[in-house]
Amino acid sequence: MRIIKTLLLACATTVASLPAAATAKAPLGQVKEINDGLLAVGIADEIRKTCGDIDARMITAYAYLAKLKSRARSLGYSEDEIEDYVTSKDEKKKMRAKGEAWLEARGVTLGQEAGYCRVGREEISRGSQIGALLRAR
Repeated sequence: MRIIKTLLLACATTVASLPAAATAKAPLGQVKEINDGLLAVGIADEIRKTCGDIDARMITAYAYLAKLKSRARSLGYSEDEIEDYVTSKDEKKKMRAKGEAWLEARGVTLGQEAGYCRVGREEISRGSQIGALLRAR
């Protein structure tokens, strides 16, 4: 028992002596898992708004967003940090630019419905995260 207490004390002392930078969290916008998930939601939303033949799976989308939020909390981010990230105008601009670049890389001409519909159907067929958030009418 004494050995366990000694080991725990040694671990606690080591952790306490680590520099703050080593234990600090990265900004939420740099957490790939969260950022990629929100990007998928944004792209799916843009596809469903632009393509008249595709709808959103709203319950699936809300459940996925709740899962992302829960994951962010499990990584140690507070409700305020999460809210600040998802409502940040700068982060929204970055996310829009990434989404538009992704769509253009897939051959979509921004604002032209046909490309959004084609990519939406492809994503649904692939069963990707974007496709899971969409359904053909």
